[in-house]
Formats: sequence, C-alpha cells, structure tokens
Amino acid sequence: MRHLPNLLSAARLLAAPLAAWLLLSDLDSAALALFAAAGISDLLDGYIARRWGFTSRFGAWLDPAADKLLMLFSLVALLQLGCAPLWLVLLVLARDLAVALGALIVWALHLPLAIAASILGKAATAVQVGYIGAWLLLLAFDSQAPRLMMAGAYTVAVFTLLSAIAYGRIFLKALFVGGHTA
Repeated sequence: MRHLPNLLSAARLLAAPLAAWLLLSDLDSAALALFAAAGISDLLDGYIARRWGFTSRFGAWLDPAADKLLMLFSLVALLQLGCAPLWLVLLVLARDLAVALGALIVWALHLPLAIAASILGKAATAVQVGYIGAWLLLLAFDSQAPRLMMAGAYTVAVFTLLSAIAYGRIFLKALFVGGHTA
C-alpha cells in the first residue's frame, strides 16, 4: 500500500504516450477514457499519499512529471490532428521547460528554495486538463466547437503565462535575494 501513490503516478507516466497514440490512431473514445482514468488516478494518488502519509521525494517529483508528460503528449497529438494551435503547444512546452530548468539551477546552486506547486501553477494545469478534455470529448462525439475551443486556447495561454511569471519571480528572488521564497 505504501508504494501505491507512486505506482499510480508511474501508470500515468506510461499513459502519456499511449493517450497520444490512441488519439493519432483515431481511437478518440479510448483516448478520452484513458485521459479520464489518468485524471482519477492523479486525484487518487494524491489522496492516498496525504491521507496515509505515503509521501516521498520520488513521489513529489514523479507525480507532477507524469501530469506534465500527459498534458504535453496530449497537446502534441492534438496539434498533429489540427486541433490545438502550434503557438499554444509551444507556450506550454516553453513554460514547462523553463520551470524544469529553474528547478535544476536551484538544485545545482543549492539555493534555499522549496520547489512546490503554486496556486497559479495548479490552476494552469487544471485549465490545460479542461482544454484537453474538451477536445477529447469533441473528438469522441465527432463534434466541433471552434469558437469555444479558441477561447479555451486563449484561457490556457493566459493561465500558462501567469504561472510562468509567478514561478519566474520566485526563482529570481531566490537567485538574487536568497532566502526561503516558497
């Protein structure tokens, strides 16, 4: 039971390329089901880890990595299908790479910074999940909603930019001011 949260995160990590493959193979309903199952596993692993104290450093790294890879693989597949715009995929990818690079720099320089998800980071992820989920629903039911999905793309972009700015400020404060900032 102690390793169940990490096993669920690992399954979500493996689900990322599978979800993209399902989408690209025109198995939209299966991709939707897998994406929903991955979302449920994310909620479940977090609940189990917090409820029974089964947290670990590895799990604290694996869980967000699995989430990010699922989002990125899904967005790239949606881009390939002509659903998600290139600018949005590049923005999400750039933000995730910048956060990862910042974390590596913090680690390499031994800066006194606790890396933790911010409210804006969690909101950006939630908006991304909603956007991808909406696309998967539309594809599974062979429907279209171009205005709604463009509004969704802009919403994802705004939250992604806001979270990038928030993480950037925390990183720069730690880099130039020092001290615990998060």
